[in-house]
Amino acid sequence: MAYESYRDFINFLEEKGELKRITAPVATELEITEAADREMKAPNGGKALLFENPTINGKASRFPVAVNTMGSWKRMAMAMGCSSVDEAARELGAIVKAKPPGSLKEAIKLLGTALELRHARPKLVGNGPCREVIHRFDAPPPRTTPWPAAPAMESLPLTGASPTLLDLPILKCWPLDGGRFITLPGVVTKDPDTGERNVGMYRIQIYDPHSTGMHWQLQKVGARHGRRYYETGTRMPVAIFLGGDPMFAFAATAPLPDGLDEFLLAGYLRRKSVELVKCVSVDLEVPANADFVIEGYVDPREPLRDEGPFGDHTGFYTLPEPYPVFHITAITHRRDAIYPATIVGQPPMEDFYMGAASVKLFLPVFRMNFPEIIDIALPAEGTFHNLVFVSIRKTYPLQAFKIMHGLWGMGQMMFTKYIVVVDDDVDVHNTSEVLFHLCANTDPQRDSIFTRGPADVLDHATTDIGMGSKLGIDATRKLPGEAFKRAWPPLVRMDPKVRAKIDSLFGSAPA
Repeated sequence: MAYESYRDFINFLEEKGELKRITAPVATELEITEAADREMKAPNGGKALLFENPTINGKASRFPVAVNTMGSWKRMAMAMGCSSVDEAARELGAIVKAKPPGSLKEAIKLLGTALELRHARPKLVGNGPCREVIHRFDAPPPRTTPWPAAPAMESLPLTGASPTLLDLPILKCWPLDGGRFITLPGVVTKDPDTGERNVGMYRIQIYDPHSTGMHWQLQKVGARHGRRYYETGTRMPVAIFLGGDPMFAFAATAPLPDGLDEFLLAGYLRRKSVELVKCVSVDLEVPANADFVIEGYVDPREPLRDEGPFGDHTGFYTLPEPYPVFHITAITHRRDAIYPATIVGQPPMEDFYMGAASVKLFLPVFRMNFPEIIDIALPAEGTFHNLVFVSIRKTYPLQAFKIMHGLWGMGQMMFTKYIVVVDDDVDVHNTSEVLFHLCANTDPQRDSIFTRGPADVLDHATTDIGMGSKLGIDATRKLPGEAFKRAWPPLVRMDPKVRAKIDSLFGSAPA
C-alpha cells in the first residue's frame, strides 16, 4: 500500500484507532519528548501521537508534529501495507529462494533483482508536492577559522515570512542535548565516482537558521561519500527530506548491501515505484511527496565543528565530537506539511520496532549465506545491535562459532558486541527462554570467544572510539568434538498425552 503523503498515513492510523491527537500547546523543548517517551513505553508501544499545536520557544508553530508512528508491530505492518511484518518477509523470502546464489556477490545481485520484480526502479518526475512552497538562501563563503560555540537556540528568533530551520518544530529531546535535532531524516548523497545514491538516517543538530551538523559516523556510506569529496576538495551536495510515505524513513535505516538503492526497497515495500524530483538548488533527487526538503552542501575546505551532546539510542548521552557542517541553500515543503519526529533513549523506544522489522525482513538474505539460521532477534535491551540472539539447526561441531564470525562480517552486524547462538527449538524472541539455555548449556571458558573489530562510535564503553571487543557465546547442545565428553541429558518435559488430558480438564496451559 502506497501512501501519497505523510498526512495520508496519519489519517489511516487514526481511522484504525492507532493515533492520539493532542490539541493543547506542547513545547518542542523537552515536553514532546516526555509525552512520547511515556507513550512508547506503554504496553505494545502505545499509540502514535499528533501534536497539533506545538510551540517553539513559546510561540505557536504552523506545522504539527507526529511521533511514534511506527512504534508498534501493528503500526509497523500498517506502514508496510501488510497484515504483519512477517508477511512482507515471507514475500521477499519466496523471491530470493527462487534461485539460490552461489556467492555473496550473486546474493546482492539477486536481492536487487528481487526488489525490481514487483516494481521498476524509482522514476524521475517533473514536479511534486514537496515543492509547493520554496525558500532559497544564499550560500555563505567557506569558513577558514575554527567555529565558535553555538548560541543558545532560545536566543535565536523565529523569522516569520521566510521560514528557516528555526521555524520548523524541531525537537530538543533531552535536558543535556546540545540543541535541537532532526531525528527522522532521510539524508541523500551520491558517490562522486559511480553516481550511486545512498539514503541514510543521521541525526542533524541545528546550529543556526542556515547550518547544521552532519553526524554521519565513520563506517556509514554517507561518510564514505564525504571522504571522496574531501580528497578532491570539492563541495559536496546533500539533501535531507522528511515525511512522505513512511517506507522512506524505514528504508533509510535498513541494512541494505552497499550499492543497492534504498528507494528501490521503499518502492518494493509500498508496491509502487518512488517518484523523485530534482532538488531546486543541488544536483540530487528526493521523493516528490515528501513533506519537507532541506537542501545544501558540505564544504571540505571548512574546519569540522563539535556536534552534540545528544541523548542517544544507547540510553546515554553521546559527547561532543567534530563533524562536518551542512549549509542550507533551500527549504521546500508541502503547504499542509506534518513534521515527523522520533525520540531515542533508554529502551523500549520506537526504534526497536523499526530495527526488529529490518531483521525480520532481511532474515531471508542472511539465510542465503547461512542456511542453518532459523531466526534472529535483537532484544530491546541491546539498543539495536549490542546484543543478538541467533537460533540455528546445528549439524556439526563448532557451527555456532562459524555463525558468529559470519554475522560479524555482515554490514552493520559488525557493531554487535554480544552474539548468543542457541538451538533451533529455542524462541529467540523470548529473552527468558534464551537466558535459560545460556545458563544451562554453557561452560563459560569452553563456549565463549573474544575477538576485536569495529564498534559503534556511539558506544561510550569502548576504550577507543569506533573500536572494541566482542563476545560470542555458544549456548547450543554440545556435539562430540566440541570438548564435551559426557552424556548430554534430556530436557525435562511432560508426556504429551498427559498434557492433552489435563488440557481437557482444566483448559490449555499458558504458552
